[in-house]
Amino acid sequence: MKTLFLDESGDHNLSVIDPAYPLFVLGGVIMEADYAQEVLTPAIADFKRRLFGRDDLVLHTADITRNRNGFERLKDTGFRAEFYDQLNALVRSLEFSVLACAIRKDAHLARYGMAALDPYLMSLDILVERFCMDVGDIEDGGLIVAERRGPTLDHELELAWLNLKIQGTRYMQAKQVERRIQSLNLKSKAANVAGLQLADLVVTPIGRQVLGKPVKDDYAIVESKFRRSPHGRIEGYGLMVLPK
Repeated sequence: MKTLFLDESGDHNLSVIDPAYPLFVLGGVIMEADYAQEVLTPAIADFKRRLFGRDDLVLHTADITRNRNGFERLKDTGFRAEFYDQLNALVRSLEFSVLACAIRKDAHLARYGMAALDPYLMSLDILVERFCMDVGDIEDGGLIVAERRGPTLDHELELAWLNLKIQGTRYMQAKQVERRIQSLNLKSKAANVAGLQLADLVVTPIGRQVLGKPVKDDYAIVESKFRRSPHGRIEGYGLMVLPK
């Protein structure tokens, strides 16, 4: 069974748009469920033990960037360089594909006004559709795991998932979504799910690249992992940037 682990970068709120980051990215990593359990999970735990002497830390970009919640040692320049060298080497070595949708919130709001769809729910439709295509016509061939975001947002997400199974998407009928995707599971950050942490590490470099910010080594790794068409095309297959 294939699993899509989802995470986000930026705020889905259209009422307040940060001019420094006017973007919302929903993205994640696709891998076989057995691989996630037997290879990814122990590899990430081993990485944490080697660098921090413990494996209960949760790799979270915001905490890593701000040297907090167990990542205080990253204030040391030498240790920080070693951390990123080893992290990049780990991510490069793993087998997964990347799927993401980036929405330029200012342009989205300017185009659609009051009719503008919530960026998270809009992105979810697109990613579920592409994931269904990736899974193929296999009953219960896919599983989606997303991070909990609080009771209200979790409820909205569950309703959106139910709607996808009733209405389908632009290119995927409802019965196909229900047949191919076994379920959408929500997990807390405290659950220390390796797949969700990998997804977290992937979405931020995508956001930086879409906004035209300086590209770091991590984006080159992410780019090499994007889901592609048979001819190697990323746009529309592994990365969707809206509005077009």
